[in-house]
Amino acid sequence: MSDSNGPRPLPQPLSLGGWVDRYLLAGEPDEPCLHLGRSVLRGELIDLVTEQQHQLSRVGLQPGGTISLRLPPSLGYITVLLAAWRIGAQVSLLDHRLTEAEVARALDRLAPQFLVTAGAAGGAAMRGYSQVDPVLTRRPDGRAAASAHCLIQLSSGSTGPSKVIARGPDALIRELDRYDRLLDYPRRGERVVLLASAVHVLGLVGGLLQSLHAGVQLHFPERLTGVGILQAVAADDRPTTVLGVPFYAELLAALPAKDRSAATAQPRTSDRPAALRRMIVAGELTRPGLAEAFRERFDVPLGTMFGMTELGMIATDLTGRHYPAVQPAHGMELRVAQGELLIAAASCPYLGLSDPSRWSEGWLHTRDAATIDPATGLVSILGRLDSQVAIGGLKVDLTEVERTIAAAPGVTEAVVVHDGGINAYLALRDTTVAAVQHYVAKELAAYKRPRQLHVLPALPRTTTGKTLRDPAALRRAATEQTGA
Repeated sequence: MSDSNGPRPLPQPLSLGGWVDRYLLAGEPDEPCLHLGRSVLRGELIDLVTEQQHQLSRVGLQPGGTISLRLPPSLGYITVLLAAWRIGAQVSLLDHRLTEAEVARALDRLAPQFLVTAGAAGGAAMRGYSQVDPVLTRRPDGRAAASAHCLIQLSSGSTGPSKVIARGPDALIRELDRYDRLLDYPRRGERVVLLASAVHVLGLVGGLLQSLHAGVQLHFPERLTGVGILQAVAADDRPTTVLGVPFYAELLAALPAKDRSAATAQPRTSDRPAALRRMIVAGELTRPGLAEAFRERFDVPLGTMFGMTELGMIATDLTGRHYPAVQPAHGMELRVAQGELLIAAASCPYLGLSDPSRWSEGWLHTRDAATIDPATGLVSILGRLDSQVAIGGLKVDLTEVERTIAAAPGVTEAVVVHDGGINAYLALRDTTVAAVQHYVAKELAAYKRPRQLHVLPALPRTTTGKTLRDPAALRRAATEQTGA
């Protein structure tokens, strides 16, 4: 752990991959660090990473080389990632759920020298992990790294084309330091049940890397269902934090009492797993009322985090006391200019992008609307700047409309877009469209109300679990549902 009075020293003079041993693999060989159907001790993980490192070196991966991983959550994914970093290679991560066409476009942009995919894979949809045999393919047209970055990720693409984002070891170590300083984040001897993708920043850094670094056992549930998640929590009596996106908090909060009791093998009067300490969600704004519903179900807080692929974790409210505001993490400098949240960043995090509207003069432009309380420093994220539209000459904030609809009784999720007018797409439980319309009519002026409510069984999402906001994709989902 770092000294709370000062920043963690950066890895100097480590070799290109030396930071992996110092910050991720250091620890007692006999301590359990991972659980994927079975417990994996740190010493075993180190041996597997070393073996994988030798294999990658033999086929020609060198310091400064490039490699893309397209693997599901698995022990194979973890060992290949750490081995490639240990070599000093630049690793780009592709979500295994991408289509072949999406992968082909990504590889054209990234041009890695090697690609690792899953050969034989065990498991199915809703599995929290897989058993895979990583298969390495050399790409003759691949290029060596043009920068010293160790990690390349693609943005989620929920609001537009993905961006190529690069981070170096120093940036990852600084983020680990920010996690270290969070009083309510899991500590050595505790557990994290990971629901977020380990390819994207929350699951990768907040889950995998921080757990390895802090001596926390990272548990991948066998199944990503409500019952499966609670079974993973109940599998051990150590204090346990669940880490995921709001979708899973909604899933757990709505789980019937009989299913919660069955999952925890406890009587219905005590259907919360005794080990559950809290759940933490990130990736998108939580709907009003979700934190209260979660606490009512499980008597533990639903914490929130605000972050970006570009910078990782930025601000948090792990106690649930400040909702919807969050507290900036240690060392993060934030300000609001013309309603937009800006975050200090010493260098541009994008590869192949020189758009000054995204980064300029040491500031990253988030394109999120926000306010900062001058007395407390708490930040309230209000939604995307492009959510402001004009209806009949009057300004309407689509985020306000969306949050109002999401707060209606029986609405489990909602997204509001402007597509020739205001349109709302939502999922319902134990309510009707007429009841939602009645609620909205009481809460919003007529010019703010959606011209139509499209009810779906579930809203379409990106591979990272974020609600999709592309109007065309939402229209298609609604058309498929109605059969029109």
